[in-house]
Amino acid sequence: MQYILPSIRLWLVTFLVCVVLYTALILGFAQGITPYSANGSIIEVGGRAVGSKLVAQKFTSPRYFWPRPSAPDYNAMGAAGSNKSPTSPDLTRRAEDTIAAYGATAANPIPADLVAASGGGLDPHISLAGALYQVDRVAKARGLTVTAMKQLVEGQAISVGGTLAPERIVNVLELNLALDRLAQ
Repeated sequence: MQYILPSIRLWLVTFLVCVVLYTALILGFAQGITPYSANGSIIEVGGRAVGSKLVAQKFTSPRYFWPRPSAPDYNAMGAAGSNKSPTSPDLTRRAEDTIAAYGATAANPIPADLVAASGGGLDPHISLAGALYQVDRVAKARGLTVTAMKQLVEGQAISVGGTLAPERIVNVLELNLALDRLAQ
């Protein structure tokens, strides 16, 4: 009985420091330094939230650019890889289905990032090559020229790695929103 009160006090202090104080400190620091990303980088259109700049969303219509495959099916609550080995029949089947959906052939190989899921399964970006690979399909579905579509994609591409990682990437949600604005 003599250890119960000190144990409760220790638990309370630990809880206050590790849970309440630490969380408040990190949240306050994030709000002070980068409030946009600390609040989820929510993208709004007409005052309505349409998604987050940081989390991939599922697009399946031929009128839109498609993101990378997602092991948790774009559910941020279950963000994780599939934990399946590269020899998994399930992964092979998913890759074959994805390749078929894009209509890839040996003469027109698909960029790897359009077939392989990212580690967390929620990467909102695809490579510039992955976006350009989809230009013909989206242009045809929208009745737009391939040239206009390529210009839109190039305008949305960013380089985040500088000289260490010069490959440009495209945020799929932002690209699709720009595509919708172009169509208006």
